[in-house]
Amino acid sequence: MRSFFSNLATRLRRDQRGATAVEYGIMVSLIAVVIIVAVTLLGGTLKDTFNTVGCSVQGGKVFSATGGADGKGGCVAAP
Repeated sequence: MRSFFSNLATRLRRDQRGATAVEYGIMVSLIAVVIIVAVTLLGGTLKDTFNTVGCSVQGGKVFSATGGADGKGGCVAAP
């Protein structure tokens, strides 16, 4: 019985699969944090860019943050 536990302990010390899984988990979590920070920082800029392009496609209109029908931003006629 003692030799069984001794062999088991030896195998567990040599087995690196658990450590590799933890390393991959840490890498995935760090990548997720970087993506969340990038989306948070660039979100407003991307929204404004898409709104401007969308208004341009509508035919000579420009995006205004206070314009639009409800006053919350939208496309208005170009000056």
